[in-house]
Amino acid sequence: MRLTVFKNTVLLFVLIAFSCGNIATSEAGANASNFSDFSYTSKEVDLDAPIAVGANQTEAYLPLLQGKKIGIVANQTSVIFHKKGYTHLVDSLVALKTNVVKVFAPEHGFRGTADAGEHVKDGIDSKTKLPIFSLYGSNKKPSATQLEGLDLVVFDIQDVGARFYTYISTLHYVMEACAEQNIPVLILDRPNPNGHYIDGPILEKEYKSFVGMHPVPVVHGMTIGEYAKMINGEHWLDNGVTCDLAVIPVQNYTHQRSYSLPIAPSPNLPTDKAINLYPSLCFFEGTNVSAGRGTPKPFEIYGSPYLDKGMYTFKFLPQPNAGSKHPKHKGMLCYGENLSDSPNLARLDLNYLINAYQNTIDKPIFFNDFFTKLAGTKTLQKQIEERHTADEIKKTWVRGLKAYNQMRQAYLIYK
Repeated sequence: MRLTVFKNTVLLFVLIAFSCGNIATSEAGANASNFSDFSYTSKEVDLDAPIAVGANQTEAYLPLLQGKKIGIVANQTSVIFHKKGYTHLVDSLVALKTNVVKVFAPEHGFRGTADAGEHVKDGIDSKTKLPIFSLYGSNKKPSATQLEGLDLVVFDIQDVGARFYTYISTLHYVMEACAEQNIPVLILDRPNPNGHYIDGPILEKEYKSFVGMHPVPVVHGMTIGEYAKMINGEHWLDNGVTCDLAVIPVQNYTHQRSYSLPIAPSPNLPTDKAINLYPSLCFFEGTNVSAGRGTPKPFEIYGSPYLDKGMYTFKFLPQPNAGSKHPKHKGMLCYGENLSDSPNLARLDLNYLINAYQNTIDKPIFFNDFFTKLAGTKTLQKQIEERHTADEIKKTWVRGLKAYNQMRQAYLIYK
């Protein structure tokens, strides 16, 4: 009992101490009686100061949680940082006696251990004993029953800035469900490690899926908070409903400021290099080429047994591991390329995909149906099959990207 009280007291001290030293003010947050009254003004960006994620702006949002029954959408990246490391947001708020009553988990689960595409079951968190509701598989949208009794939903998940990374699809469904039940959503924002550029084809509505729900490019250049504002502003929620939304912004962040993720956002994006290459290499998920799942370097390498062994001399052997229980080409020697030491990208690089297609021995079965969902259009596959160069393909994106960027400007929180 004494140990528990001591731990909670230390955690409270850490949070209060961090808040007192924070670089933003929120008088309205402390005094607001209604969620819609909340306003939060961040200080001017100081590029010499460390980035402080939304979850660390405790003085801004803790008053909003008092006296409310809280649901939290979270995974392993949902943490509050402090000098000795970090504590999970849910664990922290529970220790602070905030009335967290339900947790909602996206793809990969609450603690972030499930494979991509793996069904995540509802359950009970072993640490906090809170009920966990999976928002992946057959239940992507919280039901009215699951939201029943909640006064506020907090969304805090680290994104990587690619349209097909499903956390922004989960964001959509959470906002939609909460709007239908008149429950406000509070987003604790985090940097976008691929937020320094926009690129790729714009999704066409007939190819909408959970890996692409909105008419945005593959690399959208927005944080979760900015993206949520765009979902609301463009009326993308079903039946045109609007979510009662507030965002706690990141401090000292701009889209051009690099950010190294301290926690892997999913099992197969364990490094900064994998995250940087992910928008370009994820296209291989819609082909018979492996993107390195089942190896120590997922999304840093690619290859297949069918690529030209004379051209592709790098070899690897996919095997089941903690991040991929059933990797593509399991136990088969794959020939490809190791990009671990390549320069960081500030654009989509189509050359990996184009070269692999041109140098495979099985062109008729190179692409599968998932490729169109990832691309958000049938045009890209057709262009590659017709041997268009990367530059020629990218020229066809210019008009769509220009229109998107103009729309995007209205929702940016950061320069």
